[in-house]
Amino acid sequence: MAPTLPDAERITFVLDRPSHPGNIGAAARALKVMGLERLAVVRPREPGFATHPEARAFASGALDLLERAQRFDSLEQALADATLVIAVSAGTRELAPPASDPEPIAEQVRDELEASAHHRVALVFGTERTGLSIEDARRAQLLCTIPGNPEYASLNLAQAVMLLAYCLRRVQAPRVAQPVSDGVSLRGYATQQQIEGLLEHLERMAVVTGFLDPAAPKRLMPRLRRLLARTRVEVEEVDILRGMCRAAIEAAQGGAAKRDREEDAE
Repeated sequence: MAPTLPDAERITFVLDRPSHPGNIGAAARALKVMGLERLAVVRPREPGFATHPEARAFASGALDLLERAQRFDSLEQALADATLVIAVSAGTRELAPPASDPEPIAEQVRDELEASAHHRVALVFGTERTGLSIEDARRAQLLCTIPGNPEYASLNLAQAVMLLAYCLRRVQAPRVAQPVSDGVSLRGYATQQQIEGLLEHLERMAVVTGFLDPAAPKRLMPRLRRLLARTRVEVEEVDILRGMCRAAIEAAQGGAAKRDREEDAE
């Protein structure tokens, strides 16, 4: 069996709402064969998948990885500590990142992990029947599609996991991640949780300042999400933007309070 990859603990394969316990077990087996070790499962149809006979049968010698798999109630929770999120989908999604093949995606994962020891990567796979939703695909900075027969693009969930895991193994070298590289700050890229907090802050600022009408939001927030995914913001940049949000909100609320006092005085 292949030895564990050097950065395996910083790569998580996330299965979003899988329907079949056997696919979870087969995914665990695929990861262990390729020297990977982190599996997360979001809202599975079978909550007790780790003890399900079908999952254990398909996991074969990877029962340890299956039993260690983390279960989450939401995709947002599963992605909270990731600095790079990759959506794996059979097709493109509106306002999602441009699609790439597995090989260049694997190279970008390698570069992400080498850039900083603080970076973590999550690869997200959707349900067996419908794949990832548009909203979930928009959470990603990268979109991976597996090229195949355009007349029959259906691929089993565990097979897709195996293919991506194999590509990751192909590009990995026994190198040690550096604290800083290529101009990326010591604190590194922002995690998904930090980006979600920034998006909430930007939306609140837009509403308070009158730039966004909550009754008719149109596509402002999905476009801002896409912008942040494309630019790969760093932690310090998130702090700056949130500081600007706080200042704008305070100014807008202070102006409103001043107008109220002036109206009361009249």
